[in-house]
Amino acid sequence: MGATAVIGLQWGDEAKGKIVDLLTKEHDIVVRYQGGANAGHTVVFDGQKFKLSLIPSGIFRHNVQSVIANGVVIDPASILGEIESLTSRGVAIDTNLMISDRAHVIFPWHKEEDRLMNDMGVGKEAIGTTMRGIGPCYRDKIGRSSAIRFGDLFRSDLKEKIEKIAAIKNRSLPGLAPNAEAAAQVKVMDAGEIYRQYAEYAEKLRPFVADVTGYLLDAVDAGKKILFEGAQGALLDIDYGTFPYVTSSNSSGVGISAGSGVPARYIDRLIGIVKAYTTRVGGGPFPTELDNEIGQKIRDRGNEYGTVTKRPRRCGWFDAVAARYTARLSGVTEISLMLLDVLSTFDEISICTAYEIDGKTTTHFPANAEDLRRVKPVLETHPGWSEDITRISRYADLPENAKKYVARISEVIGKPISMVSVGPSREQTIAVE
Repeated sequence: MGATAVIGLQWGDEAKGKIVDLLTKEHDIVVRYQGGANAGHTVVFDGQKFKLSLIPSGIFRHNVQSVIANGVVIDPASILGEIESLTSRGVAIDTNLMISDRAHVIFPWHKEEDRLMNDMGVGKEAIGTTMRGIGPCYRDKIGRSSAIRFGDLFRSDLKEKIEKIAAIKNRSLPGLAPNAEAAAQVKVMDAGEIYRQYAEYAEKLRPFVADVTGYLLDAVDAGKKILFEGAQGALLDIDYGTFPYVTSSNSSGVGISAGSGVPARYIDRLIGIVKAYTTRVGGGPFPTELDNEIGQKIRDRGNEYGTVTKRPRRCGWFDAVAARYTARLSGVTEISLMLLDVLSTFDEISICTAYEIDGKTTTHFPANAEDLRRVKPVLETHPGWSEDITRISRYADLPENAKKYVARISEVIGKPISMVSVGPSREQTIAVE
């Protein structure tokens, strides 16, 4: 058996953490390879709910190595807070967590830049950000000269680097403000204080920092079973998502190798995760959005509020055009369908099987966000079911209409559905026979 990857195929929030948690017991290593603390994964077991942002969902099994790879950008304060939160609840974290020395570090100037850039938006619509400095950190990573990696925190020239970058940011940040009054209120970067703070962070995190790239390549050579945990969703991919309303990293399957250093040829099982409906947070086009009482019912039944931000998610019918696109893009071999129980009690449910744009029907996902904004979803309607399915453990026992709905989603995406989730806990996951 080679490596396995779990990829969200929508706009994030697909309940990937649950599937990663279930699969962890079959693997030696779980790897988080992109994104930052803007991701929110929820894992529920033994009556407890745990919310993770940076630490892989595999951390709950102490015999499995949890790895944060080079493609992740990390706020040291955030990860220390997450470690403290988990350990206070009895989750052991010691040698079972590794942080790549190549991962880039988020600094206070990144958060200030995020705050200033957020109001610019695209036209009248903001791109959307969790204000955690993730995008600006990735921007500095590409720009190189103002970037600091985790391994740099332990080098003798760290203070000099921070002083140099802080001076640059103190000159550039006021220029992002919309007017002179706002520019005067821009937070000044105190290089000495930042250095003292980050040197302290570094010492606390020193036991976890390692050459993760070498570790993973050695693991591949040794035949270890590796599980890659995606963050956000493929429709938010910086290159292939609904640009510019996207995240700042490759959140589709194409980002695994760049974010971890493990060549794609070692991954032979790739599970695409989709909700039984569609959600989105923040701005950007959303063809199947239901800005009405039906959408609100989905939101309430699915508790569709952000794990990290608490923002209400926009809700709509399942978009098979988008899911088929991201499934092909990510090379998925199977689908896990989540939150099917949310659709119980609906008299009718719909699936978008095509788009109509400028009088023409297409099953291809457009590259331009403004073109996507103009599409009309071609919907096919299916009868719903009234039964409570949260206690069902066998696929054969699901209501007939629920099974027909699952089968139709598999058909329109073009991939087999291997798992169906009917509730948040580990036990509420059904293998499709």
